[in-house]
This record gives sequence, structure tokens and C-alpha cells, in this order.
Amino acid sequence: MGNAQDKPTEGAKTDQGTPGFRRRSRAGSTEKPRVGKGPPVKETGANAATPGERSQSEGIPPDTRYLDAPAGALPPHLGRLKNEGNHLFKNGQFSDAVEKYSAAIDGCCDAGIVCPEDLCILYSNRAACYLKDGSSTECIHDCTRALELQPFSLKPLLRRAMAYESMERYRHAYVDYKTVLQIDIGVQSAHDSVHRITKQLIEQDGPDWREKLPEIPLVPMASQQHHRRKDPSAELVQARQDKKAEVLFASLKTEGNDHVRKGQFRDGLEKYNQCLQIKPDDCSCFTNRAICYLRLACFEEAKKDCDSALKLDPTNKKAFYRRALAYKGLQDYLSASSDLQELLQMDPNVQEAEQELETVTGLLRQSLMDGATNIPRV
Repeated sequence: MGNAQDKPTEGAKTDQGTPGFRRRSRAGSTEKPRVGKGPPVKETGANAATPGERSQSEGIPPDTRYLDAPAGALPPHLGRLKNEGNHLFKNGQFSDAVEKYSAAIDGCCDAGIVCPEDLCILYSNRAACYLKDGSSTECIHDCTRALELQPFSLKPLLRRAMAYESMERYRHAYVDYKTVLQIDIGVQSAHDSVHRITKQLIEQDGPDWREKLPEIPLVPMASQQHHRRKDPSAELVQARQDKKAEVLFASLKTEGNDHVRKGQFRDGLEKYNQCLQIKPDDCSCFTNRAICYLRLACFEEAKKDCDSALKLDPTNKKAFYRRALAYKGLQDYLSASSDLQELLQMDPNVQEAEQELETVTGLLRQSLMDGATNIPRV
């Protein structure tokens, strides 16, 4: 089987135009068997069953023919590890896939197997898993190792460029994307990324930005010709599709942020809804959408979005603050006070939270007094 898929990632900023602080943000989905009427229910996350698990539960032996697919020059037992890693990757089980690729790499080292092309693929595939999981540093390390084994390999270069970009190391990302284009001028995602990063570098380094770039290596003609002889990669096609989705996501999120700044909260809400259709686990979109719900006095919806954000990031300060505002709108002053105190424990310097806590404490005290006054006398 071929290499694992690429995932383009961009260093997406957290919400703009909203008060306070800043912060950060996967899994495949499967369908439960239909029970009664209605559409099938999606089950997502770590508890979702894989196709193999479902077939076992239904009494059908899982199809394991993929384990014996061709795996280059690797011995059969290591080839099976690689193929199992590919299978897990395709099912979104990136951590499990890392274990299989790591076992195959270690097996090659222990057996003294020197096969640069196959080892390069193993490192590149593991790098793809790290990229999917947001482990950019590990991705860069594995891509560099793959490129030491097979200089000017397209996939490790592209994956390393994406990892550099996600870490906002724009100079290194620019160099890798330009190197990719020397190998294959048709990689549209690299063209798009070079265009986008050029703007970042001009903003960051001024008109002399080119002088601050690392040297862009000259790709030997032999490496270019070697790549042209290969068929287009399905993984590269997938990478292009992922990149388009990433660009659309960033554009929609920027539009949503602009609407919030202008006070157009219904329009902002619609943009964040579209963002979450592309990335259902993006924490910042939940906190951004929550501010729209708050401004529209949809306090229960705002609370639910903050709950979702805190499941993804239990220390998200924006989520605590905005959930407190939602509780306040719902007149649950005790819960609002609890969230604000939790936030101030994490960061005592959030002035908005201090001021809001004073207000909520007063409202809580008044509600308790009103409750005591309304107790019927016996």
C-alpha cells in the first residue's frame, strides 16, 4: 500500500474581536446500525467502532487481506506492521498507527535492515500521523529523517512544510514549499501556501524578507525525473482536497470574526456553523459561536457551546468566562460564580472576570434574600 495521507495544517488564530484572552483547539465517525425509523446515528470519537469491530460484533470475520499487501522490500512481518499502520491511519486511529509504524522502524533497526526507500516511507507515514494529531515537532523530526534517507522525497517535504507552517515558522515552510515545486510544479497546495506565506513574511520581515530566508536547495534533475516517472499519488490528491477545506475553513472563520467585530452576530453565527461542519472539533469556533449566542440572548445555546469547548480544552479561559455569562443570563448565579472563580484561579489578572464576579455575587445575594423573604410564614 502507499504512503499514509497528508494533512495540511495552518496555524489558525483564536477568536478576533472578542474580549479577553487567547487559546487553541478528531476522530473518524461510524454509523450505528439502524434501530427503528429515522436516519442512522453517527458515533464519533474514541468509542466509535471500526469496520472490523462492527463486522466481528455482527458475526462476520474482519477482512485482513490488506495485511499481506505488497510492502516494498520489507520482510513479511515488518510489511504487515506497515500495512496495519496504513489501515489504522485510514480509519483515523492515528496514535495506534504511530505504534505500528514505530514497531516496523524499530524492527528494521534491530534486524540491521538497510532499505532507504522503505524506511523513508515508514518515517514519512509516521510523520503524517503526527501531523494529523497536531504533533508538529515530531512530524518535522520524522520528515527530516526520511529526507536524510531519500533526499528530495516529495511527501516528507510537503508534510514538513505543513508542520513548519502550523508552528508559524514561515521561512522554513517557504523553503520546503518552493523545493516541492521544483520537484512537481503541479502541486497546487504548495502554490497556494507560497502565496499565503509570502504575505506573512512581508508583514513579518518587511521588504527585505527574501534576504532572511534560509537557502533554497537546488533539486537535481535526476530527482525531478524520478518523480515524473511515478503515477500521481492518491495521498497527494487527498492532501490537495484537505488543503482546500483548510483554506475554506480559514476564510469562513475570518468572515465570522469580521461579522462579530461589526456587531453582526447572526451573520457571524452562520459562518461559525459552516466552520464547524468542516472541523467539528475546533475549540475556537465553539467559543466564537458562544459569543454570538450571548449577544443574541440565546443563553442555553451559548452554555452548550462552552460545554463543548471545555470538553476539547478543559482549561479554556474564554469558555469559562462565556459560560459564566450564559449562566448569568439563565439566572443561575451560583454556577456563574463558580465558573468565574475557576477562571480567576487559572489567571488572577482577568479584570473582566473580577468585575463580573462582583456583579454575579451581588445578584446571587439578592436572589437569596428574595427567596428568604418569599418563604410563607406558618
